[in-house]
Amino acid sequence: MSRRRSAVPKPVIAGIRPILVTGGAGFIGCNLVDRLARDGHHVIVYDVLSRSGVEANLAWLKERHPAKITTMIADIRDRAALAEAASRAQAVFHYAAQVAVTTSMVDPIDDFDVNARGTLLLLDALRRRAEPPPLIFASTNKVYGGLDDIALDCVGDAYLPRDTRLRRHGVSEERPLDFHTPYGCSKGSADQYVLDWARSFGVPTVVLRMSCIYGPHQRGTADQGWVAHFVRQAIACRPLTIYGDGKQVRDILHVGDAVEAYLAAWRHSPKAHGRAFNLGGGAANAVSLLQIIREIEKRLRQKIKIAFEDWRPGDQRYFVADTRRAREELGLRAPLDWRNGLADLTDWLLQAEKPSPPSRQPASVELAS
Repeated sequence: MSRRRSAVPKPVIAGIRPILVTGGAGFIGCNLVDRLARDGHHVIVYDVLSRSGVEANLAWLKERHPAKITTMIADIRDRAALAEAASRAQAVFHYAAQVAVTTSMVDPIDDFDVNARGTLLLLDALRRRAEPPPLIFASTNKVYGGLDDIALDCVGDAYLPRDTRLRRHGVSEERPLDFHTPYGCSKGSADQYVLDWARSFGVPTVVLRMSCIYGPHQRGTADQGWVAHFVRQAIACRPLTIYGDGKQVRDILHVGDAVEAYLAAWRHSPKAHGRAFNLGGGAANAVSLLQIIREIEKRLRQKIKIAFEDWRPGDQRYFVADTRRAREELGLRAPLDWRNGLADLTDWLLQAEKPSPPSRQPASVELAS
């Protein structure tokens, strides 16, 4: 996973204080970098380029913003590289991570090393500055565990909480943390380190615990990015394998709304530092896997073949984020309706990818966050 790091070139203009985005060539990262560059900021894209498709994202960013983007190809575990990249940043958005539950089950040591230790190295680099810049951290709903204690009813093709208040608003930040799977533990540990660095060292940090983010530049795989994965499989006329019964519910959020939330967290970091906020589509965008599949079939005017397998460890039958705290304190707008967002993603994938020949073997999918 490690790659030789490339030196950070001097800023285009002397005295420029860039914004550092770790994992900046990834799905959410590249959307944020594009927005920051459009707003006139210089950005350091710090990425090891280990995931499929990120090279294309980076090329897209460089083509659109050649004078605003500085690239540093380096691993999040490279202490010297992190210190160099963070040395003059005016703000840091931290997306670099091992993102798949399945991978964490195979190699939990590497998962911990990237997610927990990598985050700690970044935090340590920031606290050593005379005036630490704000750090906005991408956490996950997996910090709340499997939510097995929530009584659910099966309503049509979706699981919904029996508790009417929970059904109306979703899971709030007051929910006790309960890490499941190595991925949940590593991201949860990083989540808590980020919050503590505000308390212990005065670093202005904000945590956003994300539900399912989707949209352009998401090249979903069987392990992560399930909304795009569904659409890609359908476009290619390939079958799906779903772990569980497909009635599990998530609140999905378009990446454009996620980017707005990260920028809002940065703007409000003086008063929001040391706080954690849920980030998702909320109850208005709560949808089951089967409902998503039906909408994809409608848009592509074709049937998707589905196979079902046993549930996977830590997979929540229901997670919907209570986003009221973020909306009120960060001033977030109402999110894009999931049907319109899905249409946007589908249009982008139809342009970005050519259908490949159908496969006899179904592709699998897991919900990571």
